[in-house]
Amino acid sequence: MSGTIEVRKPGLATTVQDTGRTGYYHLGIPPSGALDQYSSTAANLLVGNPAGAAVLEMVYMGPELRFTAAATVAVAGAEMVPKVNGEERPVWESFPVAEGDVLDFGYLQAGARAYLAVSGGIDVPEVLGSRSTYGLGALGGLDGRPLAEGDVLPVGGGPGRPGLSVPAELRPAFGKEVEVRVLMGLYDHRLTAAGRSTFLDTTWTLTPVADRIGFRYGGAELETVEREPPFGAGQDPSNIVDAPYPIGSIQVPGGVEPIVLHRDAVSGGGYMMVATVLSGDLDVVAQSAPRTRTRFVEVDLDGALAARAERRRRVERLREALAP
Repeated sequence: MSGTIEVRKPGLATTVQDTGRTGYYHLGIPPSGALDQYSSTAANLLVGNPAGAAVLEMVYMGPELRFTAAATVAVAGAEMVPKVNGEERPVWESFPVAEGDVLDFGYLQAGARAYLAVSGGIDVPEVLGSRSTYGLGALGGLDGRPLAEGDVLPVGGGPGRPGLSVPAELRPAFGKEVEVRVLMGLYDHRLTAAGRSTFLDTTWTLTPVADRIGFRYGGAELETVEREPPFGAGQDPSNIVDAPYPIGSIQVPGGVEPIVLHRDAVSGGGYMMVATVLSGDLDVVAQSAPRTRTRFVEVDLDGALAARAERRRRVERLREALAP
């Protein structure tokens, strides 16, 4: 049966997300959606939902929630142990909650974002084809914002499928040192050979500036090619004439502190983009907590396509493992 979820404590930045809204980025509306798409998909499949159902994305610290009807739930992603009425439950597994049960979470142990799926999905209205929250635009989710104390979330309802578990080999590991694969461009020609080498050879450290819009890294300064700035580009050597920003593109304002643009990023601007993160590796970025040491690893187009194919095979294995 359908019910609601009462928000007793909202967590740090808990939002409703699904796979995102497409077709509006050219109008300045980003796709939004779960930053870690794999973990969101896993949580949904565990409870018997479609992969694209709306979930709760929980950042660094989980909420405290009370269920008004029985449901099946699952938590995937960051290691943030769920507790039902104070008793621990497993991550990457589905389990039941009863009417009146309270779900909260232990301290974050690894990763950065956990995803809570509920049988039937979080049933907020669709906006432009998606239930995802876009905070900057006050769009989607619950009133276009993160959860707050006293909120009530509608749930689609359904019995769900308790007792399912994601096989160990299909669970990602979240470490303090990660590699993120990138395709160089669109404006890496603005870097000297030394600047390009510095970008790829540096072990960058994620700063506390890491949210749904972008992840900023510190560690080195990139040398740029001297030039006469073109009209409209500005004087800073990292400036370009305004151009569209792909999701996952890496801009480097002033040649320092690269920023990986994520799923709530603006659609264009005037900073050079020296590389773009492979779509599947955006999950790796999403699960990076501040101070994570990161190397950007160059791949060519064939390598990027192979990585995409491997990602699809991994999701298909996940579907098969959790199929009815």
